[in-house]
Parts: sequence; structure tokens; C-alpha cells
Amino acid sequence: MKSLYIICFSLVFSFAVAQSVDSTKNISSFSGSVGFTNNGFSIIPTFSLNSPAFVANLSFRKKKLSFEPDIRLVPTAEKGGLIWWVRYQLVDKKKFGLRVGTHPAFTLIRRTDTENGTTKEITEMLRFLAFEVVPSYQLNNKFGLSAMYLQGNGLQKHGPQLTRVLFLNTNITNIGLSKNLSFNLFPSIYFLYTDGYRGDYLTVTGALFHKKLPFSLQSTINQTFKSDIPNNQNFMWNVTLNYNFKKIYRKIN
Repeated sequence: MKSLYIICFSLVFSFAVAQSVDSTKNISSFSGSVGFTNNGFSIIPTFSLNSPAFVANLSFRKKKLSFEPDIRLVPTAEKGGLIWWVRYQLVDKKKFGLRVGTHPAFTLIRRTDTENGTTKEITEMLRFLAFEVVPSYQLNNKFGLSAMYLQGNGLQKHGPQLTRVLFLNTNITNIGLSKNLSFNLFPSIYFLYTDGYRGDYLTVTGALFHKKLPFSLQSTINQTFKSDIPNNQNFMWNVTLNYNFKKIYRKIN
């Protein structure tokens, strides 16, 4: 399973090189963050690795189309998630936006397996296919609202089969703490339905940035309002140290 690291980051590096080589002909961007967290949260925060994890959120964008890998892996690569987003910005106005996206996802889980009378713990890869619809409205340069409908379907007969979730988000950004320090806050409530179970949650993410440094410190909490989802945890939190980057490639005549 450790070879997954090599595969994932080789793919990322190859795509980045391709973007750079093509930069004289196309306007494109490569941005994102890589970091380490004490507890890897899924894209749906109530699902957690319950373990420290390496995380990467990357974006390769050209005009309105983007490819956005979302990777979470524990240090041994025995558990985690690999999501390969393809997103398209249908509407990209100054205030109103509408994005659609789809992805295949691969979730690594640990389970016990018995063969020839011998029981051992193995890593299994579950496969999913999902789509999203995300309308957003930016009231000013510091405050915005958005919603996200996400639906995922399992591609194997066991494990989660159908998951639906609705997020209602608020974005409060560029909160000045000092000359060089700024803070972003992202409160959200969401309603989760998965295979007949339901959960209602509050999640809040805060991120601290320094204007002269590429690093940021981020923390997320997830609080359950009501849930009958198996193995649900009432309260979870994490802290993540990220390295952030962005490269713009412009057309050269």
C-alpha cells in the first residue's frame, strides 16, 4: 500500500510538469495545499480516519474547467481516501457562481478476512462515484454564502451504497488580525443521509495565515446535533499544518 504514495504524487508531479510545458500556449493555474493533521477528516466531516494523516488538496485549472485531487492517507497508507474531482464553473459572475462536479473516489479501510481458517486484518479499497452542485453568492470581499448538494454511489455490493448530503455554508474571509496575520472562518451546517440513516451536524473550520509565509494553521470541529448513523462520534476536532502554493501560467505571444 505504500506504493500508493508514489503513484499519487507521481501523478501530481506529472500533471504539474505538463502544465508548465504548456504554459506558453494556455492560461492555466496550479494551486493547492499539502499538510499533516492529527486526525484526517473526510469531505463529509463526520467520517474520520481517527488517525494522523497526510492531506493534499490540489487544483489544476484552465478557464472554467478544473481537475482537483483530494488526498488523505495515514502514514502507513493502510487507511485513507483518494478523490479525483473534475469540476466546471457554469456561472462565474462577480457575486453569483454555480459549479458542478463529479468524481471517482477510492476509500481504503481496514477489515478482518478469514481464509483457510486463518483470520488477518487487511486493507480493502472501496470504490464510489459522486457528483455535486454548488451555488454561491458573494455579498462583499469578506462575506459569502453557498450551498452544496453531494451524492455518492457505491460501486460494490457491500459498504455504503447511497449517500446524500446537503451543506449550507458561510464564508468569512480576510479577517485582519494584524499587519501580516489574517483569519478565515467557514461555519457550516449539513444534513446527511446514508443507506436509511440520518445525521444533522455543525462543522466550523478556521484558518490562520501569514502574508509573508506559505504556511497556514487550520482547525476543524464537527458537532453532532442528532444522528442514528452507526459509529457516529458526537464531537470531533483536528488541527492541520498546511503548505500553500499557487502558480499562474499565462499565454506568451
